[in-house]
Amino acid sequence: MNGRTEAPDPEAALWEAARDARPRASELAAAVAARAEGEGLLDVAYATVESPYGELMVAVTDRGVVQLSLPNYSNEEALARLAREVSPRVLEAPARLDPVRRELDAYFSGSRSEFTVRVDWRLSHGFRGRVLHAIAGIPYGQTRSYSELAAEAGNPRAFRAAGTACGANPVPLIVPCHRVVKTDGSPGNYGGGPEMKLELLRLERAL
Repeated sequence: MNGRTEAPDPEAALWEAARDARPRASELAAAVAARAEGEGLLDVAYATVESPYGELMVAVTDRGVVQLSLPNYSNEEALARLAREVSPRVLEAPARLDPVRRELDAYFSGSRSEFTVRVDWRLSHGFRGRVLHAIAGIPYGQTRSYSELAAEAGNPRAFRAAGTACGANPVPLIVPCHRVVKTDGSPGNYGGGPEMKLELLRLERAL
């Protein structure tokens, strides 16, 4: 030994500090969310949820699930819309999402055919809202065409608008727009991509 003390590696020290900070940050976020909720300052709670298709972002209010963003959707855009149209009191609070997470996990595993969590419909209005309510009534394992949805919503000729409503669905999966197909039976478009739509229909044995 030469008696010299080696200088600490700055990069290693930085990574060590970051690693130690992660649990503290998580604990702090949970404490902030709990205090905000206790003081009535948490109007929209959100968290990310793992799925077989990628990460979902789910947000809830005291009325129910208000937003479910599929993997290829911008979480930042969704959160900005929630702050603008629902409440600026939006905070990450994973514990509030546990009931939704459990039902989604069961659905993806094939052990749940119906969601019981409530839906907050305030992002759905007018004809679009009527279409989405009609979609919510499509049973597991069945499909409807865009034309059929338009008729159920009160305007049989508005099948294109019904398709637009499907694309703007703020709560996919729970409001199952993947069960809406073209008149010829082909799947059509889907916010999560055509392959995800096909896999969901196969899961439900609707194809």
